[in-house]
Amino acid sequence: MSDKIEKQIRLSKLMAEKGLCSRREADAYIQQGLVFVNGERVSILGTKVSPEARVTLDTPALQQQKKLVTIILNKPIGYVSAQPEDDYLPAIRLVTPENQYGVGNHLLRKEHFEGLAVAGRLDIDSQGLLIFTQDGRIAKQIIGENSSIEKEYLVRVEGILPKEKLTLLRHGLYLDGKALKPAKVDWINEDQLRFILKEGKKRQIRRMCELVGLKVRGLKRVRVGKLNLGNLPEGQWRFLEPNESID
Repeated sequence: MSDKIEKQIRLSKLMAEKGLCSRREADAYIQQGLVFVNGERVSILGTKVSPEARVTLDTPALQQQKKLVTIILNKPIGYVSAQPEDDYLPAIRLVTPENQYGVGNHLLRKEHFEGLAVAGRLDIDSQGLLIFTQDGRIAKQIIGENSSIEKEYLVRVEGILPKEKLTLLRHGLYLDGKALKPAKVDWINEDQLRFILKEGKKRQIRRMCELVGLKVRGLKRVRVGKLNLGNLPEGQWRFLEPNESID
């Protein structure tokens, strides 16, 4: 019996691991009595269950999830991704009705900012695809501990890169004492590289380039998973469409 108890985990953690929602969202659904475990409704926070338990959401929870929005912004240089620092503006300030691209029937509303958080930051001196989401499932796909989503960057560099150092960029570098995951790195033209990473350490590409003697002169993220920046103008944003996905 004791072994069985030891193997149980919090329901909210299991829901997050299964990709049903974030742990914060899971707690809210549990409190509202919108979660079923093996067909039984659970409404007590902290409930522990078997990792093999079948967990489902009640219809109102599924309807709530459909209302969650994800916003794609083409971030210009000079904006910080999240909290403002050193008098710089946060990129979320660009999410205004005036800056919406391809409005269609989906208009920006006040409730779209509730719980809206950045998923995968860009440095202040980097530009390109920046994702804000209310949906914990999408955030987990992009920045979760076990995420394998590709992030693609176009990087303008200055310096000489011998073949052996290009090989090192692809695999063999260490940052903060830890080996980096293999990356795809190729020349696009004489001063621009394409990086495709499956991780996102702070200023990773700039630091990788420094380690092989290159200086980054420009960095733009153009893809996250299946989502491409496309023709979204700089400084403008749009909603993620229902037919689009990250993975």
